[in-house]
Amino acid sequence: MKDFLRKLEIPAFIKDPRLMASVVIILVLSLLGSIIGMIMNPLFGLAMVLIFILTVAFTIYGTYILAGNANNFAVNLSYRIERSEQEAMIKMPLGILIYDADHQIQWVNPYLQLYLKDNDLVGHTIESVDPDLNKLLNGAIEAKTSENHIVSWDNHRFEMVVQDNLGVIYLLDITRYAKIEDKYKAERLAIGQVFIDNYDELSEAMHDQQLTSMSSYVQNTLSDYAKEFNSYLKRIDEDHFLLLTHKQDLDKMEKNKFSVLDKVRQETSRNNTPLTLSIGIAFGSDSITEIADQAQSNLDLALGRGGDHVVLRQPGKDARFYGGKSNPMEKRTRVRARMVSNAISELFKDADRVFVVGHTRPDMDSVGSGIGVVKIARLHKVKANFVLDVNNTNYDVGRLVNRMQKSKDENNIFVDPKVALDEVTDKSILVMVDHSKYSITYSKELYDRLKNRIIVIDHHRSGEEFPENPMLTYVEPYASSASELVTEMVEYQQPSSGKRVLTDIEATAMLAGITVDSKEFSLRTGTRTFDAASYLRSIGASSLEVSELLKEDISSFLERTHLVATIKMVRPKMAMLCGPDDKIVDPIITAQAADTALELENVEASFAITRRSKDTIGISARSTGDINVQIIMEKMGGGGHLSNAATQIKGITVQDACAKLEQAIDAYEKENN
Repeated sequence: MKDFLRKLEIPAFIKDPRLMASVVIILVLSLLGSIIGMIMNPLFGLAMVLIFILTVAFTIYGTYILAGNANNFAVNLSYRIERSEQEAMIKMPLGILIYDADHQIQWVNPYLQLYLKDNDLVGHTIESVDPDLNKLLNGAIEAKTSENHIVSWDNHRFEMVVQDNLGVIYLLDITRYAKIEDKYKAERLAIGQVFIDNYDELSEAMHDQQLTSMSSYVQNTLSDYAKEFNSYLKRIDEDHFLLLTHKQDLDKMEKNKFSVLDKVRQETSRNNTPLTLSIGIAFGSDSITEIADQAQSNLDLALGRGGDHVVLRQPGKDARFYGGKSNPMEKRTRVRARMVSNAISELFKDADRVFVVGHTRPDMDSVGSGIGVVKIARLHKVKANFVLDVNNTNYDVGRLVNRMQKSKDENNIFVDPKVALDEVTDKSILVMVDHSKYSITYSKELYDRLKNRIIVIDHHRSGEEFPENPMLTYVEPYASSASELVTEMVEYQQPSSGKRVLTDIEATAMLAGITVDSKEFSLRTGTRTFDAASYLRSIGASSLEVSELLKEDISSFLERTHLVATIKMVRPKMAMLCGPDDKIVDPIITAQAADTALELENVEASFAITRRSKDTIGISARSTGDINVQIIMEKMGGGGHLSNAATQIKGITVQDACAKLEQAIDAYEKENN
């Protein structure tokens, strides 16, 4: 009976009012028909009553059967759905692991259990079962996000989601698609430009047989190197090659640190025909044109750093540098100096005003070369000034300013930065001397105002912080100083009859610039350095006056001596000088201390670290040439020459800077073994 009543329970879909109303109407009509039949004819009425009773019985029975079938269908459907969910949970290609607060495994679906290779997992901690999976879990929890992470585990790639509040890990195996993506990235195109730095200079002094032999050697060496790394090499000029390769092969070259640079340099040096290569390589863009343009830009940067370099960079990213182990070779021709001198004259003629700036805390080379550029501009009747706050200078520059202001020949060479900003126009030109990094320029406001009308004259190797679209660039890393470069430009100027380009004091200032940066003609000094000094002496420069300008005062001498007293050997032939953290030291004194340390026995590289300001630490690095201090400084955000470099770091102590420097030295030694 209970079973009957349970089955008689009307399903919800039968309780629809319209259906119930139809059933009631039929029963009422049947009842009325029975009553009318009894009135008209008792026999007919009896038949109608029987029909009514059968209708009611059939309705009740039909409802019973329908309710039973509906309940059976619902139970069967619920079972099938539940079973399907269980089958999907167990067999779906998605790994699921449930864990508790102690990272103990409570349940693992069979799909994930295939990767864990253990049937007895429940109750064990994730770390004991698989330490690598536990590290991935902890990393996802520390990230505090439920977003998908692409992780590598058990030689597979997974898309991983962790819901730590529920204690669930989801792992979707995407190894197949990751391999497709890796293959796409590995086979992306990279374009390289290869240039023989000093081919023209060497070929001028060779007879045909030697030239052919040298050319064949370079061709064969580069072809073998390209073949080794599955790359395509095409010679497009006597000193120019095109390199095409895949990103995966470029990575192998980079891991090999582009050994072809060392091979060419060393083997040609043994034959007394020293050649070096400059290579610019670009990759990482879907546009071949963009990659090709970037490769050319990278080659220009490698050449600007003096050659013997590889510059590797993708558009919009930071550059990576390799090589630079040799001193830049001096050119044997003055053609470029003459061409630059003529070009800068033409640019000055179209300007209404010329402003010349050095680097922050300008030294004698910066000021001396700047004075030379000012006088070239004035020779063409263009108003020009060197931007300098004359009340805030180094002691040697201060002496020069005082003597020039007392001289009858001085004619307002210097202009205050604030005055320069007020007088600048859209037709003005800004000349950057002795530096090419816009972050260290003397007047950043003036640079921002004229950043599309820039001329760069520098003797340091170029870095990434180079003006984007300079009107003219004259960067020669082989030169001893910027003053040497400007002196050569002055020589090619054509003053009117009887008129001097430089006065005695101005020529002396430029000679002082050469003297300071060449360390009294002992470092980075070539034949053209002496030629430039000889020219300056011939037009009135005084070596005695240079000595007077560069004399060191007693307080500076004592401060430098105290800094040198802190010297310690951090590596064989590498000395470090660490100044006090609570005292600001003049950068000139810091540089002089590094120079002094280099004069000591068994010291081939020196690093002087001092505080420059409240939040800035400065490092001056010097080398005899065997150790490339430029690369070490670049690792710390600076730059310079192979034998003369520097950097500045904000927000740390002197002691922290010393520790960072040792790390950079370790990295340099590891790279160069």
